[in-house]
Amino acid sequence: MSLREKIIEDMKQAMRDKATARLSTIRMLLAAIKQREVDERIVLDDVQVLTVIEKLLKQRRESIVQFEKGARPDLVAIEQAEVEVLLAYMPAQMGEAEIEAIVAEAIAQTGAQGPADMGKLMAVLKPKLAGRADMGRVSGLVKARLTG
Repeated sequence: MSLREKIIEDMKQAMRDKATARLSTIRMLLAAIKQREVDERIVLDDVQVLTVIEKLLKQRRESIVQFEKGARPDLVAIEQAEVEVLLAYMPAQMGEAEIEAIVAEAIAQTGAQGPADMGKLMAVLKPKLAGRADMGRVSGLVKARLTG
């Protein structure tokens, strides 16, 4: 069963359970997936669906920060609930040691030597780490390895 099919099944179950908050979040996720498919005229595979989920998670986390600054705990709670639903579709996150090993392997594979090679290195790492590691953190690690 593909990730998209699982999301659709979860939507049906949320309808049966009358879980309105969960249903709302899943519908929002499916709408984002369909929007990307229509925009790009493709059918998304699991990796591409994960990138959509990552984007939605990033938006929710940024919203939480803003709502906390604005002293809106009611909106923070809503965003937190959405984050929890979206995280259920993400694969288990990799540990720091695993990420460092993959980065070292990619550096050896590409022959990257300095900051100018960062784009080439990230292009190799992105498919390997998509959904399993925070790419912002990976980017920082790569930059440190290439400059240090």
